[in-house]
Amino acid sequence: MTRSTTDEAAVRPLPSPKERRRLREAKSLSEEEVAAAVGVTRATVRSWETGRTSPRGRKRALYAKLIAPEPAVKPTVKPTTRHTEKPTAKHTAKRTEKPTAKHAAKHTAVTAKAAAAAGAAVASPAAAGPAAAGPAGPEPTDPPPLPEAPPAAPPKASPAAPPEAPPTDPRPAPSAEAPGERRVSPAEAFDELYAGTAPGLVRQTYLLTGRRALARESVERAFELAWQRWPEVAVDRDPGGWVRAAAYEYAMSPWHRLRRTHRHPDAPPTEPGKRALFDALLALPPAYRRTLLLYDGIGLDLPETAAETEASTPAAAGRLMTARAAVAERLPELADADSPAEQSALLHERLGGLARAEHVPVPPPARAVRTGSENKARLWTRAAVAGVALLIAVTGLTLHTAPTHYEQPISPPERVGGVPPRGGPQQLTAQDLQLQKSLSEQLAHGPERLVPELR
Repeated sequence: MTRSTTDEAAVRPLPSPKERRRLREAKSLSEEEVAAAVGVTRATVRSWETGRTSPRGRKRALYAKLIAPEPAVKPTVKPTTRHTEKPTAKHTAKRTEKPTAKHAAKHTAVTAKAAAAAGAAVASPAAAGPAAAGPAGPEPTDPPPLPEAPPAAPPKASPAAPPEAPPTDPRPAPSAEAPGERRVSPAEAFDELYAGTAPGLVRQTYLLTGRRALARESVERAFELAWQRWPEVAVDRDPGGWVRAAAYEYAMSPWHRLRRTHRHPDAPPTEPGKRALFDALLALPPAYRRTLLLYDGIGLDLPETAAETEASTPAAAGRLMTARAAVAERLPELADADSPAEQSALLHERLGGLARAEHVPVPPPARAVRTGSENKARLWTRAAVAGVALLIAVTGLTLHTAPTHYEQPISPPERVGGVPPRGGPQQLTAQDLQLQKSLSEQLAHGPERLVPELR
């Protein structure tokens, strides 16, 4: 098994705040143009030039390249010859045509230089890493990010395309395509993003979860989702960040606790220092662990960290300070840091060392991920169609067998109670029966009348 690690690329240190403003004005760039090119607000650019804050991560690399002074080019002196003939119409057209083309190219390069620098400055995931060293002055320094795959830009026209392409529309227009160039297919753009982002993202997810198998599965699921939504991901400002957020969300799902394979974390490192950092990370709540990894590990700005963790900036700052204090209790050298910047740089170095030292599984090939994503999408589509067809069949059968009118059922018979006894003569007694018998045996007109005797 081979390990794929990403080397950190060096980024030139930023000059002092006053020098930043001088360089920007020397290039005739306004604060609005710099803010639009870097992707921040005008107030953020002003705070960079006054020394209140300093750019971090990809914005630092982009800003450094944007205000970097252009190298001086020595003019070449060509021998001139004296022409006595008058300039013809052809020569006049040439002289009037060249300055126009130069002016158009210069005007396009001013607006496109920053966004084109994104592909070159972030060619390594940790392009903003050595920027943590900062300028050699009183300006605060920023920590380098954790080795991470480069957030691939939207599909480019060709690898040999000039870096000054306008960033307004990542999809190249048909009219701008040169005759010898070819368009990059969606599969090739996805493979390029996967090859540069997946190895580092697996290591980051391992620090987040402490489970190697879950880290590999999370990254694979995130890229499958990215391939299913590739039209949306391809035009995103940070495709690598889109995939990273999807992988983190899947890895931090609480439903993994019900799976036996992911119920317990893997064995910690054997080295005492790395083991203490590993245990301190897993002891943090998931939201605090993610905030610490994004800010001190990868090197995102605090607003970017808050946006990715779906929290406000003060809440993200509180989580970060609490997580640092909890980790510092187990790492004495972190508690002895003189400033928060030094503490962040030391923590970044330890997180990067822990990520590179562990043998995490290699992600599957990009072709296998794309094929698996398509197969799963096809399977879910067929399952949805089968479910709808089954529902329609059951509904039709119910309508066919259901009665057309309502018949009230006959209730079963029940004994009626509480009715008074029937009225009428009472039953004859034995004496009454004897009297009735004697009367019926005598003459119909009764016994002879007795004549009373007179005395």
